[in-house]
Parts: sequence; structure tokens; C-alpha cells
Amino acid sequence: MKGLLALSPLFVFLCLYLVVSILLNDFYKMPITVAFLASSCYAICITKGLRLEERVQQFSLGASNKNILLMLWIFILAGAFAESAKAMGAIDATVNLTLYILPDNLLLAGIFLASCFVSISVGTSVGTIVALTPVAVGLAQKTGIDVAFMTAIVVGGSFFGDNLSFISDTTIAATRTQNCQMRDKFKVNSLIVLPAALIVLGIYVVKGLSVHATPDISAIEWIKILPYLIVLATAIAGVNVMVVLLLGILSTGLVGVFLGISVFDWVGAMSNGIIGMGELIIITLLAGGMLELIRYNGGIDYIIQLLTRRVHGKRGAEFSIAALVSIANLCTANNTIAIITAGPIARGIAMKYHLDKRRVASLLDTFSCLVQGIIPYGAQMLMAAGLASISPLSIVGSLYYSFCMGICAILAIIFRFPKKYS
Repeated sequence: MKGLLALSPLFVFLCLYLVVSILLNDFYKMPITVAFLASSCYAICITKGLRLEERVQQFSLGASNKNILLMLWIFILAGAFAESAKAMGAIDATVNLTLYILPDNLLLAGIFLASCFVSISVGTSVGTIVALTPVAVGLAQKTGIDVAFMTAIVVGGSFFGDNLSFISDTTIAATRTQNCQMRDKFKVNSLIVLPAALIVLGIYVVKGLSVHATPDISAIEWIKILPYLIVLATAIAGVNVMVVLLLGILSTGLVGVFLGISVFDWVGAMSNGIIGMGELIIITLLAGGMLELIRYNGGIDYIIQLLTRRVHGKRGAEFSIAALVSIANLCTANNTIAIITAGPIARGIAMKYHLDKRRVASLLDTFSCLVQGIIPYGAQMLMAAGLASISPLSIVGSLYYSFCMGICAILAIIFRFPKKYS
């Protein structure tokens, strides 16, 4: 009972936000901030052995976690860049150029491929979402495609690279906890997720046949595309995401001034972008605090003990590892932390049941990216929803790649694929 009680704040949040939204068939009736506030207050109330002041301090410890604060800086800079780029016309220019380069029927597939390429190059789903979501939203508005659907294409492609990239923090965490080489993990991982990527690419090609758009070629101003080229080039070069965003913000200002836009209009746009990230920042702080109380009360330890208690055979061992990292991710809303949490236990399971450590690292990374890519309170979904001005839940149903990747990973366990590593 203690373990279930520790996890109950998460259930309270899911009931308030997810269940209520589904029952009402309206993802905007229940504000996600209110759902998190209620579940956070509940988490503070059920924490035993501490005075109220100490409970709030423990909650604040989670909210002020260095990973949370780093994410907030990225949110602030991303908001400033997105709005300043919009104000000086970078988004419209990039949208028109994309429509000009890509045939109508390859627009969806092209956005997915671009997301996959950028994410595997930069090793971060957040950086990919920041760079491509505004363009995807602009394309959706120009072509009449559903904004949530187009945003989901970017989110799905961003997790393809996050899962496979050599410089991804999830890859580094998974290989370090299992003591294997990144190139070996990549070989196993790619055999599991590439079929999913190819299937989804085919779906986007077919769906793209009905897309028709007439680009305003005369409106393309190449200088306005420069900020996005700088962001993409520096991101692919492996520059820190905050430096990338700062360079993007500076370039929008320089290009804007060159085009005759007032400096005060530029800084005003930056301010609007930062303010627009306010709800996202509040959600992140509340989620960080609530999840810290779940950990403090023993919720994650309870899950680990529950899943590893009755493991039989290699398939059961692999499913327990998949469930372990998935639930840890559900409770922490951070795929890297989930891998670090579940990794040592997964290694022990792997040794006991003679599992290939390269395969275990691949499963840890794949299932953590699966959960991180579909939970509406994950940083990536919140970022994408914030940039697109839509509800995170409205994106979930269109995450073709994430769900297809999950199905392929489950089938890989059931059918012991790839055989060489089973």
C-alpha cells in the first residue's frame, strides 16, 4: 500500500487531466497547470515524516533540479527565438522555401525525414523540436493540414534521432549503465527501429498525396531564412543548444535591423516569446516537484521491486526491463534519468538471465524514448505544444512513429529479433 500511495499523485494527475479531457472530449476544458497544481498539493499532503515546511522544501528540491532549471533556460531562449523569428519574417520565408523545394505529395515525408536527420545529427529531441516546429506549423497553416498532425510528425522524427544518435544523452546513459560500446548498441537499435521509420515514412508518402499547396515564390526573401540556417547548421555541428538559440536570437535581430525593423520591435517580440513560455515553465516546475516527492516516498523503488520479483526466462527478463524503464520514465518525465535509474537493475537482470548487454542498452533507450515521446507532460511534448499553441494531448493521437517504434520493439522481444543479439 505504501508503494501505491507514493505513486498516487501521478494517478491523480492522469485522472484530472487525461481522463477528464477524454470524457469531455475536449482537451482544453481541464488546464494542465491546474491538474499539476492539484496533484502537487496532494503529493505534499501524503508525504509522511516531515513537517509541512520540510515537505515543501523537498518539493522545491525537485523543482530546482539542475536538469529542470537547464530545461527552463532552453524554454526561455526557445520562446524568444521563435517569436523574434516570426516577427522578422523568418518562419514565413522558410515555409515558402520548403513548399517551393518539396513537391506537394512529399511534404509530410520531407518534414519527417528532416526531423530524423536533424535529431540524429544533434542528438537531442528538444533541439529538433525547437528548430522545426515553427516551420511545420507554418506549413500546416499554408496547406490546410491539421496543426497537431504536422507537429506530431516533427515530434516523432525527433525521437528517432534521440534514440539512435551517438551524441544523445540517452545513448550515452544506456551504454554506460550496460558497459557496452555505442556503435554496437547502434547496430542493434537500428535493426529494431528502422522498420518503424520506413513504415511511417510510407504512411506519410501516401497521406501526402492529398496535400496541395501553391507557394508564394515571389515572397521568398533569402536573407530572412538566415536565422534558421544558422540554428540548423550550429545544431548539426554539435554546438550546445543554448548557444544555438542565442545565435539564432542574435541573427534575427541583425537581419531585422537590416530589413528596417526597429530594435524595440525586436526586443518586444523576444519579450512576448518569453512570456508565452510562462505556462510551460510553471508546468515543468510543478512536474519536477511532484515527481521528486514520488521518488522520496519510495514510488520508483516500489516499481522496481514489483517488476523484478517474478521474472522467468529471457523474454520475461526483457519485458521486465522494458516495463521498468517505461514506468521510471512515466514517473520522472525524463528519459535520461529513467535510464540511469533502471540501468543498474537492468544490468543485474541481464547478467542473471544471460542477456546481450548491447540488446539491453537498446531496449532501455528505445522504451524510454517511447514513453517520453507520448506522455503529455514530457518536456518535448510541452515544448512542441507551446510552440504550436495547441494542447499536448491533441498531438498524442498522431504520433505514428512513436507507437510504431513501440510495436516493433515489443515484437523484437517476442520473436527474439535480431537473432544475432538474442
